[in-house]
Parts: sequence; structure tokens; C-alpha cells
Amino acid sequence: MIGIFKTNIDTDLDKLKVISAIHQEFRIQACTVDIEDCDKVLRVVGQENHVNEAQVIFLLQRMGYQCDILE
Repeated sequence: MIGIFKTNIDTDLDKLKVISAIHQEFRIQACTVDIEDCDKVLRVVGQENHVNEAQVIFLLQRMGYQCDILE
């Protein structure tokens, strides 16, 4: 399952911090952040059948970032 989120991650350093934290916290196959997109899109591909969107949002908010499911 893939989780796609709208964030306010806007620098390469922030991008690396978030990707590292997500890899440490969750069992995922891949994680990317498109800081060039107007929605600063975070894409998380889970190793299991789902990505717990609420936990991803909570982690990013705890790190000081805005994060919402991209509709």
C-alpha cells in the first residue's frame, strides 16, 4: 500500500531527516519527498499490506512538520 501526503518539507536537509525517521520508525519499501511540487509530496510505500497514515502524520507533526493525507 502507498501513502501519499501533503507536507511543508521544503529543504534537502529536512527531506533527509524525514526519510531517515520514517525508515527507522516503520517497515517500508520506499519513501520519497518531492520538494519541488507545490504540495511537497511525501510518498511512503509499505512493506506490509498497508501504511498507517495516522502514524506517519503523527511522526511528522512530532518532528515539527505539517502533514496531511493528499486528497
